[in-house]
Formats: sequence, C-alpha cells, structure tokens
Amino acid sequence: MKKPPQDLSQLLHQSGKLPDLAEKAELLMYLNHHVKQIIAGPVAEQLKVANFRQGVLVVETTSAAWAARINFQKPKLLAQLQAETLPILTAIEVKVNPRLAMYDAKPKQGHKELSPAAAEHIAALAENIGGSLGEKLKRLASLASRSK
Repeated sequence: MKKPPQDLSQLLHQSGKLPDLAEKAELLMYLNHHVKQIIAGPVAEQLKVANFRQGVLVVETTSAAWAARINFQKPKLLAQLQAETLPILTAIEVKVNPRLAMYDAKPKQGHKELSPAAAEHIAALAENIGGSLGEKLKRLASLASRSK
C-alpha cells in the first residue's frame, strides 16, 4: 500500500537536508534584500547574493563592469553587513555570471488592441461561420469597440 503524500510544511520541519536547504534559501533571500538596500541605485539591480559559505558572501553580477563597481563598494558593504546582520562575515567575493541577466529579464506584456478594420473583418467572418466559433469571433470583434 502506498503512503499518502506528506504536507510540505511537515517535510520542512523534520530533520534532514530539506529543512537545512530551506533555511539557507531564506537566509540568502534575506541577505540579497539587505545587500540591495545597502548598495542602492542601478548597481543593486545588477547583483544577486548567490551563496554564503565559511564566512564568505558570494555575490554574482551580470558583467565585469558591474563587478568592478561592486568591488569599489565592497569595504563599505563588508563593514555594514558585519555590523548589522552578519558578524561572522569575513569576506565578499564578486563573481560575473552573464546568465543572471537572462533570469532577471521579465518580458513586458502590453495589452494588444484590435483595430477597427480587423474587427470588421472578424465580424464579417463570424456572420458567415455561425455556431460556437461564430459566437466567439463576434465576441472578439466586440472587443475593438470596448477598447475605445
């Protein structure tokens, strides 16, 4: 007999690797947010906290130019993080990850508008087709008059 599926919250509170991973993911998200608050401006949009291991904070950025700008601010960032959140922090390592730009790129979806000419053609087509497809085409054609 198969076991019933377990609730995810139960899995996260048991002992093992999954709770440790969840805790580290939360820590990295918190550190990412905190680092972006300290380093304000366009530089903050180009970086991501990738890891924290053995007292070293690993920060990724999209290009070498951004890495250079972050390296200039590294002493200030290190001192502020040590004082505010991570006293065990010993160093910050900046790495270039060009793929980071792909993950942050969010396609902007604009609302498409139906031109009056296209609406007329669709309405004429709907008159000749009939049935459920005809009804759907009529509703599509009516969208052009609503968007004005």
